[in-house]
Amino acid sequence: MLLSVEIQADRAMPAKFNMDLIRVLQERIAPTLFSPRAVYDGRKNLFANRRLPLSGGDSQTFEVTLEPLREGAPPPRAYRVALKRVAEIYPTLLSRYQQRQASYDPMITTALTVLNIAARMESIMRCPHNFRSFFTNQEMWAIGGGMELWRGYFQSVRPGMRSMLMNVDISTGTMFASGPMIGICQSILENTSPNALAPGQGLADRERLKLRNFLNNVRFTTTHRGSNGQVSERPKILRSISSLSATNYRFQLSNSSETNVAGYFESIGTGLRFPQYVCIETSTSAAFPIELCNILPGQLMRRQIPPNMVPHILSFSTKRPERRLDSIVAAHTALQYGQSEYMNGFGMVVGPEPERCLARVLPVPALKYGAASKRKQLRLMYLHLWRSSNGSWNLVDQKFFKPAIVTGWAVVVYDTRTVHEPDVLKIIQSFRDQADSLGIKGLSHNPPISYPPAESVHVHNHLEAAGNAVYNATKQPPSLIVIIMPDNSNDLYQAIKHFGDVKHGVPTQCLNGYKAKRGGPQYFANVCLKVNAKLGGLNSVLDPQAQRFLSDPANPVMIIGSHVSHPAPGAVDRPSFAAVVGSIDSTVTQYSAVSAAQDPRVEMVTELSNHIHELIGRHIYCKKEQEKKQNAAPKRIIYFRNGVSDGQFQYVLDYELPAIKGSCRLNKVPSDGDKLSESCSEACSRHNINPTITVIVVNRRHHIRFFPTHGQADRSGNCPAGTVVDDV
Repeated sequence: MLLSVEIQADRAMPAKFNMDLIRVLQERIAPTLFSPRAVYDGRKNLFANRRLPLSGGDSQTFEVTLEPLREGAPPPRAYRVALKRVAEIYPTLLSRYQQRQASYDPMITTALTVLNIAARMESIMRCPHNFRSFFTNQEMWAIGGGMELWRGYFQSVRPGMRSMLMNVDISTGTMFASGPMIGICQSILENTSPNALAPGQGLADRERLKLRNFLNNVRFTTTHRGSNGQVSERPKILRSISSLSATNYRFQLSNSSETNVAGYFESIGTGLRFPQYVCIETSTSAAFPIELCNILPGQLMRRQIPPNMVPHILSFSTKRPERRLDSIVAAHTALQYGQSEYMNGFGMVVGPEPERCLARVLPVPALKYGAASKRKQLRLMYLHLWRSSNGSWNLVDQKFFKPAIVTGWAVVVYDTRTVHEPDVLKIIQSFRDQADSLGIKGLSHNPPISYPPAESVHVHNHLEAAGNAVYNATKQPPSLIVIIMPDNSNDLYQAIKHFGDVKHGVPTQCLNGYKAKRGGPQYFANVCLKVNAKLGGLNSVLDPQAQRFLSDPANPVMIIGSHVSHPAPGAVDRPSFAAVVGSIDSTVTQYSAVSAAQDPRVEMVTELSNHIHELIGRHIYCKKEQEKKQNAAPKRIIYFRNGVSDGQFQYVLDYELPAIKGSCRLNKVPSDGDKLSESCSEACSRHNINPTITVIVVNRRHHIRFFPTHGQADRSGNCPAGTVVDDV
């Protein structure tokens, strides 16, 4: 049974508050009515496993207070919670769909939603969580900088071929460090001196603002006793950090007399050890000495992680497959599936052991390299045998299928602390040697080298000067600018890519100074793989004799892929961006792209038909002009769609597939929004394109993990590359 929930309040309340109200409603206000317990999504929907006998038949309103009435205290605020029956949900629909006895129906998604909410309810009540995962401190690591890493668990109920499955995987949550705020602030500032938090002495205003921005909205409690002699457990919310110490922070009392924070707390029996330290200002405009403040545990950080902390997160998150499987199996106990009254109420039982399934491994594709290669055709299994002891690829004696030609290049060194002039000359020589061995030509022995300061605000000027130096020497603009970067230089990287990719169309290749200084042939071979592709070369192609499906001249293939990226969580009035790419050659190795802004949070590509119409035009034009193909129009289109959730598959078939078909029609008239060049438009209009279309939905972050049985793993413990599981 689905019921709508309406909570009458002055404003929209957070989901946690709503969950607490419904919990009190079920446990204290109407325990008999809600036995067994209903499950709630935190917003508008309540689900019960039976029809509830509401007083109004299909509706009932309750008054709920979060705190019980205390003698002598003012009555707590009451909230009106209105429930109304909306629909009946039939689990048999899900069972029939799972057994392929019924087609998709929106109520199937609703039934799945009920099971997922029931599975989450117990953990929501006990654990810190976000939309996807729950976190526990049973496995945690204090990494410094005011942060802790907690082990988390992702879970999702999914239909399998024979039964419903609980998809479980481990995740990582970055939490604010808990405990005394003084120590945490010192950790953030990396300064433990006695005056580190004393304004005007050891705490600069820039550092104070850093603390405020980092800890904004964090919840904390205080340790002092109030006027009633009790220590308050009510959480407070940090809004700011004062520019004044507790001694200098003055305010007016209710009797209009004036005092300072240190004096006030001394008057109520709490003398301060550090009156020279800052105060913490709350959302209610109160101020507390920092030494009395403790940050509460289990608060997720919902902001970008500092770059210097990313290696710690990767280290904590990465586990060998066998250890990861152990952690996943342990989730059965950690998430208390057997003790959840919500799951029991909906008849859900989760087995303690992972599901076993059969898998197959796809045939290994063959790659074709350049004519001067020692082996012109390689299978990846051979490459696997050629791996060196550290597991990296070895392209010794190979040539790129189509090596690029460099007409001029420059080197810009920002990492002057790690990399000195002799190191730069060695890097240049190693890069040139490897490029030459792979077939890339034109890299001069003595490119212009500059050593500007690492300031992102001046990157445009630095790179423009490097480009001018190339032009003065060669009378041609540079083909490539190589930049040697220090660690933790994301701001530099963004500025460099904006200069090269957005403003000037110059390929740029960034190298980490530490790695480049120590890099051997394999490191620079990996760099050359990127450089050759950026300069328009082809590293390798699929061998047409081994992959007839893609190379059949009678049935030419076009590969298309699309994705929508969204603004960061919490961003307001920022659009989403849709990108669509399409192959433009017979080897399906080179691609052209179109992109456009669209309404935020819209997962589907709103202008897909126009985008694909343009890409098909480019495909036909390039194959005619560059490959001199007469049969240039695709007869097969393989459409890879990324980022679509399970509930949106039908939308892809109902809207995106017809959009692709519509873009192929002979007499389609471009709308004003089309950005077709004249040549592409004419190419499309001359061909009646009616290709076979295959839609492949590519899901990332699904958290489905497969673990090989004993003896079937690769050297890292994972399933072999090319493993396919058809059903579970």
